[in-house]
Amino acid sequence: MSAKALHTDAYSSAPFNIMRSLVLLLTVFVCWSMLPAQTSAATLNIEADLLIVGGNESACAAAVQAARLGVKRIVLVNDIDWLGGEFSAEGVGCLDEWTLVKGRHANFPRSGLFSEVVQRIRAHNSAKYGLASPGNAFCGTETIEPAAAAKIFEELVEPHVKSGALRIERGWQPLNVMVEKGRVMSVEFERTTSGAERLTVQAKMTMDASDWGDVIRLSGAKYGAGPDLRSRFGEPSAPESFDDAVGAQEMNPISWCLVLRETGGKDATIPKPASYDPRSFAALDRIPPWVESDMSTGMYSSSGNSPYTHRRLVDRWHNGFAPGTEATFLNYPTQDYPLCQLPQRLVDALEKDEPGASKKNFVNLTPRQRAIVFADIKEHALGMLYHLQTVVHDRVGDFPQSFRYMALTEEFGTADRLPPKPYVREGLRLEALYMVREQDIRAEGRQPAWAKAMPTDSVFGFQFNIDFHPTRRRFLTEDRNGPWQNVHTPSRGWHTDTDRAVFPLRGLVPVEMKGLIGAGKNIGVSSVVQSALRLHGQMMHAGQAGATLAWMCLRDGVEPREIAGDMSKVRELQLKLVRGCDGPGLLLWPWHDLAPDAAYFEAANMLAVRGIWQPEGTNLFFEPEKPVTRRELARLIVRVCRALPEAKEWPRVNENAKPLYQDVFADDADRRAIEAMIAWGDFQPTAPQFNPDGVANWNTLHAWLTRLGLPVAKGLLEGGRTNQPLLRGEAAQFLWRVLLQRGEWLPEKGTWLKPDGDEDGDRVKNLEDAMPFDADNNRVLDRIEARLSK
Repeated sequence: MSAKALHTDAYSSAPFNIMRSLVLLLTVFVCWSMLPAQTSAATLNIEADLLIVGGNESACAAAVQAARLGVKRIVLVNDIDWLGGEFSAEGVGCLDEWTLVKGRHANFPRSGLFSEVVQRIRAHNSAKYGLASPGNAFCGTETIEPAAAAKIFEELVEPHVKSGALRIERGWQPLNVMVEKGRVMSVEFERTTSGAERLTVQAKMTMDASDWGDVIRLSGAKYGAGPDLRSRFGEPSAPESFDDAVGAQEMNPISWCLVLRETGGKDATIPKPASYDPRSFAALDRIPPWVESDMSTGMYSSSGNSPYTHRRLVDRWHNGFAPGTEATFLNYPTQDYPLCQLPQRLVDALEKDEPGASKKNFVNLTPRQRAIVFADIKEHALGMLYHLQTVVHDRVGDFPQSFRYMALTEEFGTADRLPPKPYVREGLRLEALYMVREQDIRAEGRQPAWAKAMPTDSVFGFQFNIDFHPTRRRFLTEDRNGPWQNVHTPSRGWHTDTDRAVFPLRGLVPVEMKGLIGAGKNIGVSSVVQSALRLHGQMMHAGQAGATLAWMCLRDGVEPREIAGDMSKVRELQLKLVRGCDGPGLLLWPWHDLAPDAAYFEAANMLAVRGIWQPEGTNLFFEPEKPVTRRELARLIVRVCRALPEAKEWPRVNENAKPLYQDVFADDADRRAIEAMIAWGDFQPTAPQFNPDGVANWNTLHAWLTRLGLPVAKGLLEGGRTNQPLLRGEAAQFLWRVLLQRGEWLPEKGTWLKPDGDEDGDRVKNLEDAMPFDADNNRVLDRIEARLSK
């Protein structure tokens, strides 16, 4: 045998192979053990001051606000690549923001980062189409194409990414939340695609703006999902008990939006979806698929409603744009997908994945289980498109705007050409220090006035109808895999109305969990209220307010509950929001005619949330150019006096006593304030008449403030303006300066958040009381309300 043969045989013998394997294993073990644990390829660890989970409009607003306020290490973790949520990834490019004013549809006043984004949208459209609002849509005045919206949000956050303040991680979803001593310490994420890679973010403060509140749920913080029973909040339209048909699964439905572009007459009919049955979409057979309307009479004109014009993005036919620019998207009631009474094939798939999963509320499903339902939601949406392109097209005939000649857009970059996200109307609801409920915001009629509850810790104003899309389904045959149609329930519809309301800071703060702040739809509201608090702008406001709260907590080294319970901190936070930070201020009190760049914007907001400047009756307008009457000025000054740290006591005057002035009668609503002002100041001797309905001028304000010993603005008597009528905007600015210089009375820290306390003695516990310093709930704090002692 040769040496070569001997060498080969020796190395191929069994004992030697075993020895060689052991040596190799030992070598690998030694090398692996010498590597630092944090360099493992499967794990990425990041430390942050603020962690924001989600990439929707609320998350982006939070990231930008926090960075502008100076938070140094912000990490935003998104489960997809696109930022912008409803605007972009969910495909809802027609902005919902309407309200009713004097019987007409109008946009709710824009403010904060939302108004900044709207301006960017209008600038983009102007540059591309020569028109700021090219859509002529039924549901809104402003429209934006999804990819353009995503770019706008990327540009919004870009300066802060470049500065190093903001880091964005994409393609991750929450897996675990680490909690120590009742405080969220870190969140562990997994890839949304397969793989063992992990990301852990350890943060001082965490905001949950995710679609389904996964951080809140995984942390063990209290939350709600599905209908609230009437016993929970006493809401008139809440069910008294769960029924067997839906249990706790009933929610505002999901819609998978379809964004479409014209093809120039080319047939773009999609393949028939596997579950398609024309009976499921019979509602479309009774209405015109499009109408000839440029919406010149305004949004929500009855002559402009059709699936095509409902949320049209670009109207090239009426605007004279180039062929190929026409675009619309479908978010029509027929495609709404109820999250209860699921088809049997979904029930079986969910049960196969986890026994009992088909009975869970959608919020409590795993990402894998949600994906099972998502697939059917997409198929249902495509079924509606197929019906429009075939049955409906055949019914109405050939025309240029036919859905047959509209193709799914390719701008999302998805394999199915659908948005990467569904439109989520309702998700998880954080159990917060205060839960806004139906009776807080419910209106008596269609015309909005002022909500019954206007909490003094407001962080933004809002108003939208209690707007439930069809929440249940009805199967048309005995086959639960067969055709179905969605239906409304009697108490959950989209024609119920609300008044103008404000959202309290307490609604962002968990009842128990520390280190955690709600954002997006994961905030302190009931299911009924969430149907009215879910729009583009509202969600941006929630993110902006939550980030300001996070900034204060980080700055002061305290928990969110401590800020919410310290009225001096609440007032500081409100002032920061109203003044804005490198952008427009945020509207705290929803006057309809306050622009963020107005000189009186800050004063009008800050006086209103204190109850000092309140609306007259149902008037939604602040009317800054309207002259102030003498009775109104006296009322305002007296409230300012009572808001000071050392307020004078109300004069002891019997309401049956003879009035001080001949023209201020015993039953005059302002008699108390007028006589208190006279009693507190150096007004003697007094004239026989007060002239309460006369117009106050600059000299009036100067004289009254001087006689009361209050700070007087130097400019009041300059330039020969002493007899100039005092306008409401001017009065607000002058009176706000008094409070800024003298300070204000504040309740003892934390007392109004004690669960068993009743700060105002109205027999409503603090955590159930929207206005814990206002016993008669008339939106004027008890301390500043004029009283007539006997």
